Amino acid sequence: MNKYELVVVLSAKLEDEERAAALEKVQGYITRFGGTVENVDDWGKKRLAYEIQKSREAFYYIVNFEAAPDCPGQVEEHIRLMESVVRFLCVKKEA
Repeated sequence: MNKYELVVVLSAKLEDEERAAALEKVQGYITRFGGTVENVDDWGKKRLAYEIQKSREAFYYIVNFEAAPDCPGQVEEHIRLMESVVRFLCVKKEA
């Protein structure tokens, strides 16, 4: 089992309930593919470095999880299809 950090950037146009549902969906993907979510850090609404989808702000979340090496690829495949996700990045944490 490896430790991973997933940064998810959600659209600023989403309501609170929609953001919570999207974050739950991301956590659901992690657990579905055999991972365990350790921590979710809400960074709140931040200004983007450049305009994405005609928006200058977005909500940032950092999800720390532990999973097998094949899990992050499967999670990324499903996150890529979510309309509420503006950007995402998953990296393996050093031991």
